[in-house]
Amino acid sequence: MSIVQKFALGVALSLLASAGSALAETAACPEVLKHSFKRLQDEAPQDLCQYSGKVVLVVNTASYCGFTSQYEGLEALYAKYQKQGLVVLGFPSNDFGRQEPGNNQQIADFCFNTYGVKFPMFAKSSVRGKDANPLHAQLIKASGTTPKWNFYKYLIDRQGKVVESYSSVTTPDNKTFVADIEKALAQ
Repeated sequence: MSIVQKFALGVALSLLASAGSALAETAACPEVLKHSFKRLQDEAPQDLCQYSGKVVLVVNTASYCGFTSQYEGLEALYAKYQKQGLVVLGFPSNDFGRQEPGNNQQIADFCFNTYGVKFPMFAKSSVRGKDANPLHAQLIKASGTTPKWNFYKYLIDRQGKVVESYSSVTTPDNKTFVADIEKALAQ
């Protein structure tokens, strides 16, 4: 075999190994995370599979709601437990009381400037009904529970199983809620 043929074979084997690795990563991604959404700040597409193996807290948010101050507690949870594998994913929605009227940039500015939000946030979308984004449609089906208002929460374990859903009145510092997160992180 010539040097050129050996080189070509090496490149081909390397490409096959990379493709196999990518397929393995896709296969390892739980079904609930097999979605892509635009990032709130710049609308760059984000594959939720990047959060495979993490404990995921999904929250539908709104800037002009009585529960909006929960941003502060959600950011505190994220900061405290991020290194242990927690990620909070925010999904702004105008579904409830039209309390998220702004565009993506206005929402991003409000979240960062008012509450210092650093956890991942995604472009405004619907979280209920026939127009629900595909993640929320899947969460609703898996949990049997539809968001009833802003700041409704879904907890997903490291294997991609929906563990629990929480009403808007469940604050980020609620002892049972935090205990559920800690239990999921310990597994």
